[in-house]
Amino acid sequence: MIVADTDVLIDFLRGHAVVADRIAMEIEKGLMTTVVSEFELWAGATGSKKREKKLEALLGGLTILPLDSTGAKMAAEIQDAEKRRGRTMHVADSLIAGICINNRAVLLTRNKKHFEGVSALTLGNF
Repeated sequence: MIVADTDVLIDFLRGHAVVADRIAMEIEKGLMTTVVSEFELWAGATGSKKREKKLEALLGGLTILPLDSTGAKMAAEIQDAEKRRGRTMHVADSLIAGICINNRAVLLTRNKKHFEGVSALTLGNF
């Protein structure tokens, strides 16, 4: 199962060729994203009816994975591990990673550096 990170969905909405082609292909196969990415996308689209409509159409074609207790615990463990390594990870990124690990999903992202310390997380390639 493939889960799209916020950055690649933004690129898709903006029509960036390489990313847009890959996301379109994955949507046909049952692409997913997380509720965290959904929030981040809505936060960026709110206030523009045009962006809201495009986002609504995109989200309608995706399965949205929720944050449950197991995913939240995994995200907290990721935060702790990164802190012990002397690194700071954004809460949203740790939540996305926790959801993906909990669902045994591959995360499709351009921001590999954000997730490189999370050994249990599988990252997809473009």
